[in-house]
Formats: sequence, structure tokens, C-alpha cells
Amino acid sequence: MSNPFGSPIKWTPNRITKSDDKQLANMSLEEMKKASDFHKSFPQYAVTPLTRLSNLAGYLGVNRVYVKDESYRFGLNAFKVLGGSYAIAKYIAKELGKDVSEVPYSFLTSSELRDTFGQATFFTATDGNHGRGVAWAANKLGQKCVVHMPKGSTQTRLNNIAKENAKVTIEDMNYDDCVRLAAKEAEQTERGIMVQDTAWEGYEEIPTWIMQGYGTLAMEADQQLEADGCRPTHVFVQAGVGSLAGAVVGYFANRFKENPPIMVVAEAGEADCLFRSAEKADGSRVNVTGDMLTIMAGLACGEANTVSWDILRNHVHTFVSCPDWVSANGTRIYGSPCRGDERVISGESGSVTMGLLHAVMTMPEYKDLKESLKLDENSQVLLVSSEGDTDPDRYREITWEGLCGTDKEPFADLK
Repeated sequence: MSNPFGSPIKWTPNRITKSDDKQLANMSLEEMKKASDFHKSFPQYAVTPLTRLSNLAGYLGVNRVYVKDESYRFGLNAFKVLGGSYAIAKYIAKELGKDVSEVPYSFLTSSELRDTFGQATFFTATDGNHGRGVAWAANKLGQKCVVHMPKGSTQTRLNNIAKENAKVTIEDMNYDDCVRLAAKEAEQTERGIMVQDTAWEGYEEIPTWIMQGYGTLAMEADQQLEADGCRPTHVFVQAGVGSLAGAVVGYFANRFKENPPIMVVAEAGEADCLFRSAEKADGSRVNVTGDMLTIMAGLACGEANTVSWDILRNHVHTFVSCPDWVSANGTRIYGSPCRGDERVISGESGSVTMGLLHAVMTMPEYKDLKESLKLDENSQVLLVSSEGDTDPDRYREITWEGLCGTDKEPFADLK
């Protein structure tokens, strides 16, 4: 089929000047296991499904397609809580002079912790899922939380955060400026701590912990794949600031050091800072500014995480910039599966990799990308659906009303 939607997918192979790759060690299997063990201490913990879409794989012309479905994570409909909870635990452990293995959920929620640590205020900026995860973790552990959201954030996402007893506002600024606002307020608040899933020079320890927390889903997926007799040839993962991508790519680069999968990073076209940095190819980071209006709210981030960027520049095969229709198609494909496959509820930021895989395998104009990625009948592909229908109204607009089809572009009046 040809593309009826308008804006094309843009892509570039990785020709970036390599670094000394020091950050990869932070995503080692040993570090990921520490995070996994911590998450297993939560009474809410359960391994999220790895769904095999066999009939879709046949339709697309690949051997296997798997999706790690994070809509089941801790009842929060998204993966982000893995990072926020682990970072809070690591921070508290460090303050108490303990290893994170000594501060399981039972300790963090105990009266002993309240007596020895007291209460801190955790600040963050979010497009929705990260802030909800931090707020949930802080609430469960008896801590305080302040969350700032960028303009364009929906009331539904704000309400989900407010339910966790957090102070939450929607600001008249973009995501990256919200990050700066939260950081400033944390600095000015007694016992204020910034818990952000992006990193910059001078703020890298906590973002590294967050990425290690995301490693729990990568480790689960790896074990589930192995149990099904699969060694992935391709890993597709989405990126906003790049923290999830850095964690997943870092995990599989460590897991298969001698012969890693072909790893692909997909971004929202309106916030494709990694793609633009890869195009420049000299190792520097290119920021995207402005409102970054996209249905992929969780990916509307214009400044790359410095920790994850160092991993991605060394280990990603291809960077891809995806218009909104790619994500919308992915949501619809998941929601209306091939006969015999399971349905997956995937929100706009969760579905872009599915939309990308479908486009590459079915649209002639992306034949060069298909060949560059070496996608064929032998390919075994892992996708991550990072969220469910975290914005139910937007999900219905996409699946029922055809949003981002041929004549239904969002934000058209604002661009």
C-alpha cells in the first residue's frame, strides 16, 4: 500500500561518532537485576504480558512479532512507575547509608523509615505517565510530590496524578521548560529532590537510577522471549528524552555483546531530537524547541537525556522520525488484531513502533529502510507498548473516529 496520510517517515542509519561508551556499564545485567528484585518486593508487582502476534507476523512477512504490554504495570496503565519508584528507593537508601537491596517495599512503607528518614518532597515534570508513576510511588511510601505538566496536557492525565495526593499543575510552557521549573523549585525547597527521567550535565545520577528501573521490563521481556525459544533479531523502542530507549538498548547490548539485535529508535516527528542529532552525526545533541504538538504526548520532549544518548549513539542501528499517523495506525492495528491474535490496548506513545513496523513492511516507499534494517521472513521482532489508553478520550478519537487518518490531523489550527 502507498502512504495516504501526508508527512513521510524520516530515517537515518547511525553514523554518529562513537564515544568511550562508559554509560553502558550502568545498564549491566547485574544493575538491572537489582532493580528487578526491588520491584518484586512490591505487593502490586506482576510480570507484564509478552504477547506474540503470530498472525500479524505472517501478514507482515516476518518470522515473529512480540509486544511487551506495559498497560498492566502496577495498575497504572504504563511502564513509567518502574523508574520513579526505583529512583526514590535508591535516593532514600543512599541517604540512610544502605544498599537498595536493604530497602524493599516493606521497609519503605514502615514506621521505622518515617522515624529515620522522615519526609521529603519529590519534584518532577511530566507529559503524564512519568509524573503519575512518581506521584504513585511517593504516595505509597508516605512522601510528598509536586508535578508540573506542559501546555496541551489533558485534564484526564492531571486528574490521574492528583488522585495520588500530589500537587499538580498544567503550565503555559513546553515539557523541557517544565523540567527547568521543577528543578528550580526542588532546589529552593527544604528536602526537595528532583526525580526526572531526563539528564543534563550535573544531573545524571537520579536519571541513571530511573533508567535502571526501566530495565525491569527489558529483563522480563528477555526471560519471556527465551522461554518461548526466541532470540530477538530486532528491537524497536520509542523515545522521548530517550530514557526507556537507553535502558532497553543498554540491556540488550549487554545481554548479547557479541551479536546484538538490530536496534531501532522511533520518535515523534515534532520532537525528534535524537533523529536530528543522528543526522548531524558528530556526537553532539540537537535540541528541538517550540510547542512540539503531537498526539504522542509521552514523547513530546525536545532535549535528549545525556546518559541515554551516550548509550544510543553507540548501539542503535537506525533512528526514525515518525509523523502522528504512524502512531495512530499502530494503535488501530493493536486494537483490531488479525484473527487469532490477542488484542493489545496501546496508547499513542506506546504504539508508534507497531505503526513503524507495519509501514516498513507494507509500504513500497520504505523499501530502502526495510532493506537497511534487514527485515525479512527470518526476523524476530520485539516491540514495547509503553502505555495503554492513558488518555481514554484520545484513544477513542483514534480508534473510533479515525484521528490522524487522511483528513483528521490534530493541532492543525495551531500549526
